[in-house]
This record gives sequence, C-alpha cells and structure tokens, in this order.
Amino acid sequence: MLNLIKKNFKQASLAFVFSGITIGSLSFLSLNTPYGLFVVGSFGATMVLVFGYPESPFSQPKNIFFGHFTTSLVGILILQFLPIDQFLQIAIAVGLAIFVMILLGVTHPPAGGNPILIILGTSSYPFLLNPIIYGSIIIIIYAVILNRVVLKKNYPNSWKSSI
Repeated sequence: MLNLIKKNFKQASLAFVFSGITIGSLSFLSLNTPYGLFVVGSFGATMVLVFGYPESPFSQPKNIFFGHFTTSLVGILILQFLPIDQFLQIAIAVGLAIFVMILLGVTHPPAGGNPILIILGTSSYPFLLNPIIYGSIIIIIYAVILNRVVLKKNYPNSWKSSI
C-alpha cells in the first residue's frame, strides 16, 4: 500500500507541476497579451490525461488536437445552422461531437464539453483558431517536451494512436 501511495504521489506531483506550467502559460497568454483567449475549461481536463496518464490513447497529440477541433466545429455548426432551443442544441451537439470523434478515431474525452461551452457562450468560427487550435498546439508542445524530454517517456506513443 505504501508503494502505491509513493508511486501515486510521484505521478500526482508531476501532473501538478506540469499542468500548472502548461495552464499557467495559456492563462498568461490569455490575460496578459493582446492575442486573445488561449485557455478553455476543457483544457483543464486535458491536463489530467496528458500529464497524469500520457500513455493513454486519449492523451496522444492527434486525439488532443482533432478531438478539441472536431467537437468545437460541431458545436459552432449546430449553433449557426440549427435554430432550435438552446438545450436541444447542446444535447444534439454533444452527442454528434462524440459520434464524430469516435468515427474519426480521435477520441479525447475532455473535448466532449466544448460544444456546451460554445453554445452557451454563442461562440463563432474565430473560436476555432483561438483558443482551440492555438491552445491545443501549445498543450501538445508542452506535453512532448515535458513527457519526452524531461521524463524520458515514450510520448507520443505513436502519432497514429487513437481509439
């Protein structure tokens, strides 16, 4: 039991530090530069996977990038082209976004929340670039550097891995 706690403590500590560095950088860019928003709530859940469980297929760069991108695009398209009650837009967008991620083999569970954020915030196409695309790229860069270079882990496992 003590060995498990020791192992979990190390894993949790690294996830704490690396998540703080990554989200801190995204937050700094969002709050202290004129370049716009770089962070969204779903990126916090991405940190759990990327720095807590980097070996998971859900944590791989392809899944991070395309998971966030496709779910956000679905949310924007539903918002723009399906003029129904907001609660129905959210329900359809989340279900469709999950369908698309699984269909394309780019499942990233935290991205499932993006359509909710987009519809409630009435976001539009520029949201895809900033924060989704730029934020995802920054997360992937940090994930590769911290997991591969600092921790010497085999990350990404494979640029082709997916679920």
